Amino acid sequence: MYKYDDYDRELVKARVDQFRDQVKRRLNGELTEEEFLPLRLQNGVYLQRHAYMLRVAIPYGTLSSKQLRALATVAERYDRGYGHLTTRQNIQFNWVELERVPDILEWLASHEMHAIQTSGNCVRNISTDAFAGVARDEVMDPRPLAEILRQWSTINPEFLFLPRKFKIAIASAEQDRAATKAHDIGLHLYLDAQGSQRLRVIVGGGLGRTPILGQVVREDLCWKDLLSYVEAVLRVYNRHGRRDNKYKARIKILVRSLGLEAFRDEVDREWEKVRHSSAQLTEKEYQRVAGAFSAPYYERLDALDPDMGAWLARDKDFARWLENNTRPHQVAGYMCVVLSTKSGGTTAPGDITAEQMRAAAGLAETFGFGELRVAHEQNLVLPDIRKKDLYRLWKALTEQNLATPNIGLLTDIIACPGGDYCSLANTRSIPLASALQERFNDLDYLHDLGDLSLNISGCMNACGHHHIGNIGILGVDRNGEEYFQVTIGGSKGNSSALGKIIGPSFRSEEVVGVVERLLTTYLDYREVDEPFNEAVQRLGIAPFKESVYGTSAKKPEARS
Repeated sequence: MYKYDDYDRELVKARVDQFRDQVKRRLNGELTEEEFLPLRLQNGVYLQRHAYMLRVAIPYGTLSSKQLRALATVAERYDRGYGHLTTRQNIQFNWVELERVPDILEWLASHEMHAIQTSGNCVRNISTDAFAGVARDEVMDPRPLAEILRQWSTINPEFLFLPRKFKIAIASAEQDRAATKAHDIGLHLYLDAQGSQRLRVIVGGGLGRTPILGQVVREDLCWKDLLSYVEAVLRVYNRHGRRDNKYKARIKILVRSLGLEAFRDEVDREWEKVRHSSAQLTEKEYQRVAGAFSAPYYERLDALDPDMGAWLARDKDFARWLENNTRPHQVAGYMCVVLSTKSGGTTAPGDITAEQMRAAAGLAETFGFGELRVAHEQNLVLPDIRKKDLYRLWKALTEQNLATPNIGLLTDIIACPGGDYCSLANTRSIPLASALQERFNDLDYLHDLGDLSLNISGCMNACGHHHIGNIGILGVDRNGEEYFQVTIGGSKGNSSALGKIIGPSFRSEEVVGVVERLLTTYLDYREVDEPFNEAVQRLGIAPFKESVYGTSAKKPEARS
């Protein structure tokens, strides 16, 4: 993984010193809250309902064991003993004191971490596939280009005060696990017929108040033109994006208002001005960064471990976990392992305790190469685990409550912290997520349902990505009461789609029953091995709506 050089260390240290002075001036009244607001936001500090929140950047979701232990220390020393993994591969601490934030940032800097540009109207954390570099279906490792984008966009003065926040994701696998169509810029790295690296550029995606899936603006960009083309897109957005209305300030609104062709023409004209500038990438620069992502030393192992069959026969719980919580690896004899933070109870999806962080860090060293990933689904990933170690790892994860075998299933819920923390939220997400996990805790039932995503957002900002959940739940306020609007048919990845609203919203106590009726309808009418979303596409929303509201609609014939 990438290690800081002297430039990185000096830049981050300077930012810590600068923010320490800014906090001091805010606390003694030299800065008003209005003046302080953009300063704290670009250092990842939010003022939430009960306390300040600090969002720490985890570039493209990659962490070392040492860094995860450092985050555990932050949780213990400066928060309430836990952190919250986000859908953009970062971690948040929800109970920090403003006067102590500079000390946290100094501690993070000593472990090659920071919170720069995790908020504010700037280029945010560059995200990618949590299995980048190890996924079996990967074309090439996208992390070197993600790191180059990170370095280029960090404190780039031209793009620190954009009309609105700006998110970039890059992926390079057969399956898009980075939700690239839901980003301001999505990048797909692939090889052309001559074996050269090319980029498919998608623009204008985003969720929130006006959900829009991105469109391909350029199909065959040479990798050397990555920075210059992204710069051209940002310049066009910076010049023409609306600043008079924050709800219409995202690039998705600009692309929609201009039209894709007109937007492409604007970008191409701007690109001609900058494509031969210093932003042009060179092979030397690429290799400098790519060297930090060289593969570790993998043992030569058999693809089939001789003891695996005995373990599977002996322990059905292990077999279920192996089926749901592991993913194929590029190297024979290795697997990727997903650590579930969704054990149910009162714990919010994505919450991880300091004890669990330290345990995961130790397991990454004992069974892997000391590296972990944060997944978009708010889980942790151990990317390099030998098959012969899986049983021992599972036992250790079970002790830490990180082995719930529900990855990709209904109770692997994605949710924002909601109204328990966020001052913007209309509703509380955590109690609803807990109620759903408690109701649907039968693993045999979950397995029968198959892969099915359920996403919860506490407000229209859509931090829980409810628009692209197979079942999406959005919190809305109705005269001071908590209500929830339900969508079905959303999807991320190769078949990205926005969910459709099934009808009027529900009181919070009704939602679990609504989900149960939706699932019953699916089970009644699905074809053999038909996934939930395919059933929704085939049947339409009418039978699901009737099952929930009792409205008259022609029922489809049940399929066997």
